[in-house]
Amino acid sequence: MSTSRPLTVLMSFPRPRATTNPYIVQLHDALTGLPDVQVLPFSYRAAFTRRIDLFHAHWPESLISGRSRPKDAVRQALYLLLLARLALTRSPIVRTLHNIGLPTGLSRTQRLLLRLTERRTRAVIVLNPLTPVRPGLPVARISHGHYRDWFAPFPRPATVPGRITYAGWVRRYKGVDDLVAAFVATEDADLSLRVCGHPSSVELGTGLQPLAAADPRVELCLRHLDDGELVAELAAAELVVLPYRFMHNSGASLAALSVGTPVLVPDNPVNRLLAAEVGAGWVHLFDDTLTPQTLTSTLAAVRAAPPGAAPDLSARSWEGAGDAHRRLYRVALGRPAQPGGEP
Repeated sequence: MSTSRPLTVLMSFPRPRATTNPYIVQLHDALTGLPDVQVLPFSYRAAFTRRIDLFHAHWPESLISGRSRPKDAVRQALYLLLLARLALTRSPIVRTLHNIGLPTGLSRTQRLLLRLTERRTRAVIVLNPLTPVRPGLPVARISHGHYRDWFAPFPRPATVPGRITYAGWVRRYKGVDDLVAAFVATEDADLSLRVCGHPSSVELGTGLQPLAAADPRVELCLRHLDDGELVAELAAAELVVLPYRFMHNSGASLAALSVGTPVLVPDNPVNRLLAAEVGAGWVHLFDDTLTPQTLTSTLAAVRAAPPGAAPDLSARSWEGAGDAHRRLYRVALGRPAQPGGEP
């Protein structure tokens, strides 16, 4: 393989749009800024017609799921052909492990395709040191970057006293219904709850509405928020609550911290590391089930914290992220080390 031409990487995400996760946009920008890396946003036209050195997969399950069974079947057939082409051209797969294990609710075919993807993976990126990795694979830890620079252009309203907010995709495992139920059981009339984000299913959205209707302090905004709206919601909150039933990596936590709003998240080893990293008073933890008492006591702790401090996100800078990805790409391809001994 010639090393004089740019390294061509097919990404598992399409060309960024206004609704694209800023993590993806910032990663795309970091990589396209490198002179010797050519980034191909995902399309099957590119996958089957362009010369590809490697495939970088983030959430491969999104490529094999449609909105109907016929669309599922088409997507899965195309993805199988992609895996076959990658095998024939000896183009390795690099995975960023955002989650642990396979998603729930998959069909047998979807599980098989994801297992084949794992088998073809030649190097992995983890976002924290606690992500388990298959033995023998090269690993790079590249922390999830912050959103401070991304959010900087957007105005921030004053904090609303007593405002508790959930902002992000509304998915079943994120426990938003637990948050609404716990909040409704609080008795302080000066508290308010905002739930903002697009539900992953109609059933989830309709299930929240009767819970919220029972309490005039609860407001639902069940749609996608643009970046300016997201910043406004996060900045207006005294506390952002992410009541996930399982959490391993959370861009939503970093979004809130990037705006300077404390978060309440499940107590687990990853979140304890985050709490120690960013400094006291910014990451609050709850055990097992979210309760009304947890909400009110955490809000009291936030108010008792010394004012004016900011979370330490220095370890989350995007500077060098592109180069760190490039180094792992070279390892996956078996390319020689660059000058100075870096792979």
